[in-house]
Amino acid sequence: MSDVERRVKEVVARTLKIDPGRITDKSRFVEDLGAESIQSVELVAAFEEEFDIEMDEEEALEVKTVGKAVEFIQKYV
Repeated sequence: MSDVERRVKEVVARTLKIDPGRITDKSRFVEDLGAESIQSVELVAAFEEEFDIEMDEEEALEVKTVGKAVEFIQKYV
């Protein structure tokens, strides 16, 4: 597991208040992990803070799975 992937999963677990063991690369934020729309925005903000990056919010909100979030963030770091 890459450092980015580990940190993404930690942020997701912390933001959604779920067990990190439930999170896989294929986990979908809404359908599998129960993220509500406001939490999607919170996730974007949490990723930006964790990685000290500025993401395009509209593009970031189109990312639907944990694996895609890792790929998306790797473009910025």
